Amino acid sequence: MEELPESHPRYESLRQRHRIEAGVEAGLTSPQGLVAQGRGEAFDYLLGEQTTPSADTAERVAAAHLLDADDAVVSVNGNVAALVPDAVVELADTTGAALEVNLFNRSRERIETIAEHLSEHGADEVKGLTADARIPGLDHERAKVDADGIYAADVVLVPLEDGDRAAALGEMGKTELVVDLNPLSRSAAVAAVPIVDNVVRALPNVTAHARDLRETGADLEAVVAGFDPAATRTAAEKRIRQGSLDG
Repeated sequence: MEELPESHPRYESLRQRHRIEAGVEAGLTSPQGLVAQGRGEAFDYLLGEQTTPSADTAERVAAAHLLDADDAVVSVNGNVAALVPDAVVELADTTGAALEVNLFNRSRERIETIAEHLSEHGADEVKGLTADARIPGLDHERAKVDADGIYAADVVLVPLEDGDRAAALGEMGKTELVVDLNPLSRSAAVAAVPIVDNVVRALPNVTAHARDLRETGADLEAVVAGFDPAATRTAAEKRIRQGSLDG
């Protein structure tokens, strides 16, 4: 990356690719994370690699949910830790949400590595190692969560999430905020707030909205009221299919 000039038209996407590669080498990200990154990059390319108006609205609503929550948790997987460690820590600090590592390809070593990585980027506490509760209806490793973390949360932000766990969290009555570049994914379909945006843009945007909402004393319930997740997904799909800048 040192040899690639910032003027290169693919500079930002190549930089994100490099972060995932480095994440695999550091033990943060599983090799399958490379595939997920490539899939997301394709959708982002079709979105014009920018935050659409509908995504920005969803990010503002997500910020309101986080601020209004009793127990908000941001779920962190290997790709999130590799791509946006500073941004996810800043979001948690700004909104008062907890951070919890949750992995499909789970090992204690990987969780400890990710937790240490987040701590190096400023996190005071990272949950996920205790794993003393299970999400009902799931038979794989992502069912394992902390009882005082995701299991007890009323609002959960799940960036780059697996669809079956997203659905299971919804069955538990949690308000789910999902970051997913594919508006047709299972995760986006079950989310109370689907954010169809690249996580490297989405998390800083949610943080910025949270600061603004708090500083202006906005009515958080009014911000959330009337939000239509289906319309948000439709606007994103239209943008992808037609290249419209109106979404």
